Amino acid sequence: MGCKDNLRIDLHIHSTASDGTFSPLEILSLAEKLKLGAISITDHDTVAGCRQVHENGIPGSICFLNGIEISAASPSFFPCSGSFHILGYGIKLDDPDLNQALISLQEARTERNPQIIEILNNMGFDISCLEVLEYAKESQIGRPHIAGLMKQKGYVESINEAFDKYLGTDKPAYVDKYRISCEKAIQIITNAGGIPVIAHPGLLKPLSNLSFEHAVSRLKSMGIQGIEVYYPAHSKEQTNFFSQTADQFGLLKTGGTDFHGAVSPGISMGTGKGNFFVSYSIFEKLIERL
Repeated sequence: MGCKDNLRIDLHIHSTASDGTFSPLEILSLAEKLKLGAISITDHDTVAGCRQVHENGIPGSICFLNGIEISAASPSFFPCSGSFHILGYGIKLDDPDLNQALISLQEARTERNPQIIEILNNMGFDISCLEVLEYAKESQIGRPHIAGLMKQKGYVESINEAFDKYLGTDKPAYVDKYRISCEKAIQIITNAGGIPVIAHPGLLKPLSNLSFEHAVSRLKSMGIQGIEVYYPAHSKEQTNFFSQTADQFGLLKTGGTDFHGAVSPGISMGTGKGNFFVSYSIFEKLIERL
């Protein structure tokens, strides 16, 4: 066992650059405090948080890996409800094709929010775009901020309730959005020098009876290189299954908490719900592949 194997890492973290409540620098500070060996900021459809980290300097005690989480359309051979998220690790932040694609995705998010708010208004909720903007502060506005404001105004008891009743996929105030294809997301990440990884597969909601192994086989031919095996919401059985699937197809295994700060109050950076652990060796294997 390597001397760093007892170090905890977190390769799935969201900052205020997307829908988290901690700034990139606050994330670095917290990671230092928690003595994490390595982290990656994987904001939704933006690398602004990673840029901020590099502009301000990375503490010598932490290994930092550029990251992204792209909201893609599910592949035609494995249709799912909602987005099919692809994580990208080790990407070049100045890659032109990557940045052009992210601009399109960010515009889609911006256009979606007023539509959601209009539907909620028609349902009787007194919520304005300005209120959501003030609630989100410097964050990139998304459904979690609308849900947070609904909780603040007493319309729901929790952010989860807002999603379960109104904002989640196929719920009354859900508005679909433009997504790039899964194949394009993989290609963009690869061309930017990164490693594309299937994010939290246990959260996928397939619309067919095709097996996950079937999907992985096809995705590998498109260039997918890893599976996010370790994730707080995965059961022990799911973790074992995704680990075996990664081994079967020769894919990397990654893991992270999907930390969002106050948006997901039950999830802590590095430890998830309290006993979550991803070994430093996972990070080392990623670096070897890069």
